[in-house]
Amino acid sequence: MSTESSEIRHLLTFGGMRAEGRLAAQLWAAFLTIGAFLVWYLFRADFWMWQFIVLGLWYVGLMWFGIRWPAFRILFLTVIGIAAIGVALYQSGYTAANNVLLYYVLQSNAMFYWMSGAILISAIGYYRYLFSGNQSAGDWGHRFAWITVALGFAGLAIRWQQTYIGHPSWGHIPVTNMYDAMVLLCTTTVLFYLYYEGQGKNRGLGAFAMPMILVADIFLVWVGVAYHQNQIQPVIPALQSFWIKLHVPCEFVAYANFYLAAMVGVAYLLRERAERTGSALVRRLPDLNKLERIMGSMVMFGFLFFTAGTILGAVWAAKAWGGFWSWDPKETWALIVWLNYAAYLHMRSNKSFGQHNKGRKLAWWAAISLVTVTFCFIGVDLFLGGLHSYAKL
Repeated sequence: MSTESSEIRHLLTFGGMRAEGRLAAQLWAAFLTIGAFLVWYLFRADFWMWQFIVLGLWYVGLMWFGIRWPAFRILFLTVIGIAAIGVALYQSGYTAANNVLLYYVLQSNAMFYWMSGAILISAIGYYRYLFSGNQSAGDWGHRFAWITVALGFAGLAIRWQQTYIGHPSWGHIPVTNMYDAMVLLCTTTVLFYLYYEGQGKNRGLGAFAMPMILVADIFLVWVGVAYHQNQIQPVIPALQSFWIKLHVPCEFVAYANFYLAAMVGVAYLLRERAERTGSALVRRLPDLNKLERIMGSMVMFGFLFFTAGTILGAVWAAKAWGGFWSWDPKETWALIVWLNYAAYLHMRSNKSFGQHNKGRKLAWWAAISLVTVTFCFIGVDLFLGGLHSYAKL
């Protein structure tokens, strides 16, 4: 009887959890639907076709992520809550000069510095977990990764509001210089890492993802301090375009996944070596098949968004410069990146390609591709210039 009672209690508890999950998903769907309707109702007179399309895509994307990934719902509401306080203070006439909360916490630069601290703590926690097996350290790394994402996205939302303070015509999405771009890269990369961590149910990959993000964050702080790019300035006419709101986010979703794929490739190679040597890393990293699947998913998702971003960039170029393609250095390197990952996906799906050590070859390919992606993203701006040299230091 006790066994039957235990099974009944287990079934009832499991059923209750599923019911709670369905209720939470339904509330999420209702929340997004009401929000999308309000945006449409308030701004429908100012919207044109593409803005309605973007609203629909955001609605579908947020709905999918929220239903598939419950933690995303909490993150989304947290970001809205933090950003709403900062935006409300600025709209009420306060600034960092006359408000302590804005100065130390809620102005964008302050939030990005707090974000930098969270990245550092997260990287240390994950790194300690990988090499010592301390589960508590891995959990701390996980928590501070979530804090990083919340601070980064809320800070970007507040910074968008800050761009209107100097003059209403200055208002723009905060992705127009290297400083803003690095914030977006760090935040987006951590968000996607957390998603894949949940899929792999393993903390070990954080020791590869977060130190790489920490390097990007150090570069972010450097360009802010050394080149004063943390100061908000008016943007040039070419960037005052609706298309920047589509092209840039797509590219950064792609970059985030490509960078993570490179780190998973390194993890694959170390896990393979650990299996030969009997290292403890075997117990702290997903198995090789799972690593290869995660790496392939990252490349595929990144490739999809990179393709969309490149097409949208071509449309923007046609409107800004009169032609879809001009073989500008940035465009040329974007094509190189696209062909590189197209070849990767072809190799991965081609069954006639040699199966011996295929996972290792793909891991090396993903890891080495980090150089190509980084040069396309940063190197072209720093060394080659061209029409796309808006983020040049």
